[in-house]
Amino acid sequence: MSVPWPGALFALNRPAERVVFATCYKWFLMNMAPMTETGKRAYPRPSTYSIVAFDRESKSLGIAVQSKFISVGSVVPWASWDSGAIATQAYANTSYGPAGLQLLRNGHAPDYVVKKLVSADRGREHRQIGIVDRKGRASTFTGKKCMDWAGGVNGDGYAAQGNILVGQETVDAMARTFENSRAEFPERLIECLHAAQKAGGDRRGMQSAAILVVKNRGGYAGFNDRHIDLRVDDHPKPIEELERLFRLYELIMLPEKDGEALRIDGEVCMKLQRNLSRLGFYDGPADGRMNRSLDRALNHYISTNNFENKKTRQGQVWRTVLDYMVKDKRKKV
Repeated sequence: MSVPWPGALFALNRPAERVVFATCYKWFLMNMAPMTETGKRAYPRPSTYSIVAFDRESKSLGIAVQSKFISVGSVVPWASWDSGAIATQAYANTSYGPAGLQLLRNGHAPDYVVKKLVSADRGREHRQIGIVDRKGRASTFTGKKCMDWAGGVNGDGYAAQGNILVGQETVDAMARTFENSRAEFPERLIECLHAAQKAGGDRRGMQSAAILVVKNRGGYAGFNDRHIDLRVDDHPKPIEELERLFRLYELIMLPEKDGEALRIDGEVCMKLQRNLSRLGFYDGPADGRMNRSLDRALNHYISTNNFENKKTRQGQVWRTVLDYMVKDKRKKV
């Protein structure tokens, strides 16, 4: 059997590691992929558009991707704060992810990394890859046998690419949006997906989407770099669903940056009393005056919904928490 050799192999230094890696990879190719009528192994191709990017202000790296392919977030995005971000797609060689990140970590530029990865891969003409490093240098590659329309563009701090698209306008829309948007970095990435879809997107339709953002100590409690890692595996409107998940994640996990802290008195106080009563957290009067019962109810609501990041000084509430509460329909169990 002719085995497409993984680009990660050259990144392994010890002979024993190479033997184990090669054996496992060959077993996967021989046993896990479905057979075609001609007796060859067939793999589904993620028809995909993606952007990999670096944000100089927050020192974050990220990838956003949409595809007519189930669970695209399990295949395409790879990132590490100490090296860069990579999207590997089309007839994806997922070994490009860890191998490419290691090469970036060793100080190599994205152009070199792309050449190194594809030169070691006999299936290179079926691959597509985008890379950005911690300096904002970017590179993109599309193999000659990727299905039309396929291609990419890169600029300062980003690379945008796609395959099986309506046309080039899809990747151009991502590039323009990234260059011109003034939104926070994760929102810019999601805006790029919206713009790509509006420009035509994947010509087979939509199914899944994902966003991955890494930054130094940006993960849960600061223990790792995984700042945002959200996936929509199967949905008729995956980008909209991804944005909904991000808004919820932002509320629960990310600290307020430029939010509005509201003083709890008058109309704000009455709104809290009415809604906390409706949701089963408060049984006092709705008189617009702060009291201990309301304070306990608000703290109980915040802890029940994991909004500890949104606690503020006593006598205040973030507008984002109040807005969520007004829309909340889940009563206390």
